[in-house]
Amino acid sequence: MTEDILTIRDVAEYLKVTEKTVYGLAQKRKIPCFKVGGQWRFKREDLEAWIATQSAKGMEDKKNA
Repeated sequence: MTEDILTIRDVAEYLKVTEKTVYGLAQKRKIPCFKVGGQWRFKREDLEAWIATQSAKGMEDKKNA
C-alpha cells in the first residue's frame, strides 16, 4: 500500500527531475496531488495516468507542427 502513495522525493526520482520541480508543479496543481498533514502526496496510478496524458499531448503537438 505504501508504494502506491509517493512523496515529493519519490516523485522526483520517478520523473528524473528535482524535488523543487515537483514541488512547483504540485503548488500550481499541474500534477495530480493532495496534502496530508501539510505535506504533498501523490498516488502512483494518478501519476501514471498524468504521464500518459502528457505523452499523448506531446504526440498531438508533434502531429500539428
